[in-house]
Order: sequence, then C-alpha cells, then structure tokens
Amino acid sequence: MLAALCMTVVPARAEKADRDKPVQVESDRMEYDDAKRISTFIGRVVLTKGTIVIRADRMVVREDAEGFQYGRAEGKPASFRQKREALDEHIEGFGLEIDYDGKAETVVLTSNASLRRLERERVLDEVHGARITYQSAAEFYTVEGRAPGATGNDRVRMVIQPRRASGTDSPAGAASPGTAPATGAAPGKPAKPASGTAPSPASPPAVLRPAESLGAPPATR
Repeated sequence: MLAALCMTVVPARAEKADRDKPVQVESDRMEYDDAKRISTFIGRVVLTKGTIVIRADRMVVREDAEGFQYGRAEGKPASFRQKREALDEHIEGFGLEIDYDGKAETVVLTSNASLRRLERERVLDEVHGARITYQSAAEFYTVEGRAPGATGNDRVRMVIQPRRASGTDSPAGAASPGTAPATGAAPGKPAKPASGTAPSPASPPAVLRPAESLGAPPATR
C-alpha cells in the first residue's frame, strides 16, 4: 500500500534557510576520495546542515559539480531531524537507511521507517512504513507499506492526534493501542553507537560548503 500525504493534512513546513547552510560532519574516522569527491564517515556520525541533523553509524557523502551534497546514512537505526519554520516543532524520522538529496531537498527513510511531528518533544502525528520519502520543499511525503518487489500484506500505519478546543495539537503521545514505535531509539535521542567503538579525541568537524569545491582531504587515521 502506498499513501501520499500533503502537509495541509499534517503540516510540516521545513526551515527554508537550511538550503543555504554548509554541511558539517563529525565522526570517529573519515576517508576521502578526491577524484570521486566522496567522503566516507565511520563511527558516531553526525551530519548537520542548518537545523537538519542526521545521525548514523556510517555515512557516505558525495558532492556533484554544482556543489550539491548527497548522503547515504546507515544505522540501527539512523535518524533524521529538522525544525519547522517559525514554529517550535520538528520533523523527526528513523530508518535503517537514510538517503539525503541536497539538490532536490528530499530525505528517503528505508527499512522499518517512521516519520513523526514533534512539539517540544511531544509526538503529535506519526506514520510508519517500509519506505518514506519526505520532500521538505514541497511539504509533501509518500509512504510505502512494503519495499518495491517485496511480497506480503504490510500496510502503512498513521496516527493523527486530536486537536484541543483551542485548535492546538493534543499533547498526547503518538502511539495508539497496537502501534509500537518503529525503532528502539527514543524520540529526539540518537541511536547508540555500535559496541566496541572506541571514542576518539574531539576534533573540528568536516565542513562542506554549498556550491564550492571541497578542500584538501584531512589525513586518514
């Protein structure tokens, strides 16, 4: 089952200023291929771009000739978070894989995926599926109940909390009876790093500037 949801039903206006912010990445280890303009980050990876935050165990970031960045994050689970413009709300998503497209301003959450809207860390609405494509610029997302080519009767699940009399969202939690969170990570909390990963000394994050070439690669440890 595939569901397409416009943000007029579940409003989620993303922070517009994020598109002009540089990408910064922190990790325990980094590998850089200058010829292919590909950076690989391993261990407690945190990518930030304005209010966008992606956390993962491993992430590959590629930059095209125009300077746009594309990233694939993997984790157990990996997480995505972005602030809504002019509101004290965030959009938060989880999946075993997250693909970020800086040019199209889309995020694709795959495998046990979930997307939720938060107000001061309270879950207002949430949706679960095998694959969720979130288009922040268009304020629109689609949800697939099962992965392409997969068989079975998996379906999309969505919970929309009722409104208060004043018209604001209810503070109730998102999960309804029989609807368990799609991940083991608590809302707003990063996934724990894999066991055996030793912390590394603090160092300045890698910074990828929009529409600019990457500088010389840092030394690989």
